Amino acid sequence: MPLSPATNARLDHVLATGQRDHRLPAVAAGLVRGGELVWSGAVGTVDGRAGGAAVDADTQFRMGSITKTFVAVAVMRLRDEGRLDLSDRFVAHVPGSALDDVSIEQLLSHAAGVQAETAGPWWERTPGGGWDDLVGSGVGTRFRSGRRFHYSNTGYAALGRLVEVLRERPWFDVVRDELLEPLGMTRTTPRPSGAAAQGLAVHPFADVLLPEPEHDAGAMAPAGQLWTTVGDLSRWAAFLGGETRDVLSADTLAEMVEPHHVVDEPGQPWTGSHGLGWQVWNVDGARFAGHGGSMPGFLASLRVHLDESGGNGDGAPGAAGDGVVLFTNTTASKVLKELPRELLRTMRELEPAPVTPWVAGGSPDVLELAGTWHWGPAVETARFVGEHLVLGEPGAGRGSRFRRVSGDEWVGLDGYYTGEPLRVLRREDGSVSHLDLATFRFTRTPYDPSADVPGGVDERGWA
Repeated sequence: MPLSPATNARLDHVLATGQRDHRLPAVAAGLVRGGELVWSGAVGTVDGRAGGAAVDADTQFRMGSITKTFVAVAVMRLRDEGRLDLSDRFVAHVPGSALDDVSIEQLLSHAAGVQAETAGPWWERTPGGGWDDLVGSGVGTRFRSGRRFHYSNTGYAALGRLVEVLRERPWFDVVRDELLEPLGMTRTTPRPSGAAAQGLAVHPFADVLLPEPEHDAGAMAPAGQLWTTVGDLSRWAAFLGGETRDVLSADTLAEMVEPHHVVDEPGQPWTGSHGLGWQVWNVDGARFAGHGGSMPGFLASLRVHLDESGGNGDGAPGAAGDGVVLFTNTTASKVLKELPRELLRTMRELEPAPVTPWVAGGSPDVLELAGTWHWGPAVETARFVGEHLVLGEPGAGRGSRFRRVSGDEWVGLDGYYTGEPLRVLRREDGSVSHLDLATFRFTRTPYDPSADVPGGVDERGWA
């Protein structure tokens, strides 16, 4: 559903103000809701000069490290096909490097301890060689694999090589054929094509510009090579929001945005983490995923609200799938910390997400499980929300939702009980006796002696 003219005008004003205040040669942005691009805006020119060609939603910018998310999805597709396991050591598929002992999962989540940058010249500003050249330069590890989060561009060069070896063709060809074309992302390329912004550096103390170089990064390309547009990256934001169009299963996407390693910054509370290729943020109780991008001359941001639960992270009502993409052609700026969030907050304030009305549709046979239960003397309440049995409050203590597997077998979906079995135990007459949750007994009355409580119940009873 398109936004109102008043909302569009306000968003245009926010974007124009951001371009002026942050001294950006050009900036282009888009907002996604319900799997669709509902607003886009652009300010400035491709070369940052008056009279130059104006940028728009079809102008290419370099996305930088957002490239890594495409490589990660390509790797997970290989996993889902059974071509690899995340616990596999890199050497099992790509022998002959100093990265033999790191796992694929560790590479995806930046926990392999691999050095952040190359051992050669500044790779972001100089043409790159092939994989053998990168290996020969002495790329290795800085930390024991699995010890900690350590962001690594060279680690994603290794993942790009992994894709090439297993698919037997260049990594971008795989990304194009398996991801971009099915999603209709026809303006995403490894080098600028058609209308494209010039990468620029803005002098910190004067209103003058310096062009940044553009090149083929070679083996390092999977870490930050791709160019794209607001229109195309909005489709990738919709993908992250759940519109995967059979490119990836919903379960695998959910696995990728699970926090694997926190981003530990001394003196700061943990708000960021990294999943399998995706950055994940917890902002005031709201879960977001996406990625940032930075290359000489360009900055980029992709951020999507993942869930309906918790807050919205910006003080405004929103919905799962609301997302923002933003590009600018400057090397250094604080714009990514402020402007994307301001655009998303503005949309949510002026046009809250539609609310789906509640309708009855449950089955009365679940009533035998609803109501009060006791774990020992502790009181818990079971209720049904849609198809899920909810025991306690998810996110608080050991509260969790449960999905029915079959008959009286359920499985936990949240927190402590994620993946743990819940069984409904019945009496001979078929009535419900008690619940067995990962060996814990939940009974209708505290320590019901007829419910086979492990350890027994003192025969003298309560006194």
